[in-house]
Amino acid sequence: MKQRGKLVYILIALVCAVFGALGQLFLKLGSASISFDVMSWILNFDVVLGVIFYLIATFIFIMVLKNAELSLLYPVVATSYIWVALLSIFVLLESLSWINWLGFLLIIGGVFLTSIKQ
Repeated sequence: MKQRGKLVYILIALVCAVFGALGQLFLKLGSASISFDVMSWILNFDVVLGVIFYLIATFIFIMVLKNAELSLLYPVVATSYIWVALLSIFVLLESLSWINWLGFLLIIGGVFLTSIKQ
């Protein structure tokens, strides 16, 4: 795989991670007003939007898997942990400890190292 093509696939996988993180955020927002009644899930805009974001991420990821290696792409999808945390900070006003930030640095380092082919 050419280097430019590899970068494009990595960027697309990164977009999938962001969509997945948005899905998680909206599921969290919607969870505040659901019950064990299935209709409360179906009629909850945030839950429906969260599922839609997950579906978009899944469809895009399936298409990019057709052209790139899973071992290259999946670590990039792991950045969704970071996107969820950032959304939690800015949207849900949650706070993170220094150990969380250290974990994010390790994830970024791991993604970088797994994207290098020798």
